[in-house]
Amino acid sequence: MKKVGFTRMDEGTKEDYELIAEDERAEIGAFPDRVLAWLVDMDGPSPYPVTRLEHSLQAATRAHRAGEDEEMVVACLLHDIGDVLGPANHSEVAAAVLRPYVSARVHWIVKHHGLFQGYYYNHHYGLDPNARDIYEDHEWYDDTARFCADYDQVSFDPDYTSEPLAFFEPMVRRVLAEPSYTQ
Repeated sequence: MKKVGFTRMDEGTKEDYELIAEDERAEIGAFPDRVLAWLVDMDGPSPYPVTRLEHSLQAATRAHRAGEDEEMVVACLLHDIGDVLGPANHSEVAAAVLRPYVSARVHWIVKHHGLFQGYYYNHHYGLDPNARDIYEDHEWYDDTARFCADYDQVSFDPDYTSEPLAFFEPMVRRVLAEPSYTQ
């Protein structure tokens, strides 16, 4: 692989930075493949009644069948991708991965879904199930609560028939095709 000619960024030339930009374009082009591989990695043992991949497939299938747009369907599919990359803050990691590709609304929903999910189980840990209410006046509070209620918390059903990953692959490729640097 061709290398840049500098050891400090402030010494780089136009040609150096054109080489870096070319490599970045290739990395961005390969990104959907990496994301799909992360999903496959989620198809392992889990304490839940389904694998983390199946959970994601169920959430995405439910969103698709409810008539959500591709961006939301893909967000449902990838909402727990942070479990692979950063399990201690999976919501924030998944949101960061999606940020350049989705709307501010969808980014906010994914970023906060972990806090909102606590509504269903925080009481078992002696925590406040209404911790999400710190955002009760936020414009996307209801959207996030509905995301959790309709797509996330119900998607651990071993008897639910979800679409296979191959069904969602074209959607993933379209949504992750081109990052927006304006968001």
